[in-house]
Amino acid sequence: MAEGDESSLAALYDELSDRVHALAFWILRDADEAEDVVEETFWQAWHTANQYDGRRASASGWVVMIARSRALDRLRARRRRAVWTEAAATADQLVGRIAEGGPGVTHLDGLERRAALDSALRALPLDQRQAVELAFFGGLSHSEIAERTAQPLGTVKTRIRLAMQKLRQGLAFLAEDGH
Repeated sequence: MAEGDESSLAALYDELSDRVHALAFWILRDADEAEDVVEETFWQAWHTANQYDGRRASASGWVVMIARSRALDRLRARRRRAVWTEAAATADQLVGRIAEGGPGVTHLDGLERRAALDSALRALPLDQRQAVELAFFGGLSHSEIAERTAQPLGTVKTRIRLAMQKLRQGLAFLAEDGH
C-alpha cells in the first residue's frame, strides 16, 4: 500500500472491513456512522501507509487502532454537538425572550429589553463577548471561531460557556419566573 498498490488496499479491506465495522458499531451504536468510520479508516490507512511500522503493531492491529480512533472521535463530536445544541437552544430562547418580549419576560418595551441585552453583552470580558457574538450572531461553529480567533478550541468553548452563565445571571431580572 505504501507504494500505491491498490490491490493491497483491496485485500486489507476484504480482510478487515467486517472487524472495523463491528468495532465502530460497538462504540457508536449507529450503523450509518459505523459505515462512515470504515470508509475513513481505510482512507486514512491508504494515505498513511508509509508511516506504518510493522515492528510496533501488526497490520490488522494498526487498522483497528485507526478505526477505534475514528469512532471515538465521532462519539466525542456527537457529544459535543449535543452539548452545543442544548447551549444554543438555551441561548436562542433567552435572547428571543428578551428581544421579543415573549412569555416569562417582564413588561418592558422593546428598547428597554434590547438595552438590557446590549448592556449584559458589554459587561462580558472582550474575549467572551467576541466568542458569543461570533457563535450566536455570526453563526460560526466552535471550530470556526477557534480558527478565526487563532485560539485553541477548548478555550473558545470555555469562553462561550462562561459568557452564557454570566448572561443568564445578568438577565435573570427580565424573567418573571427567574429562568
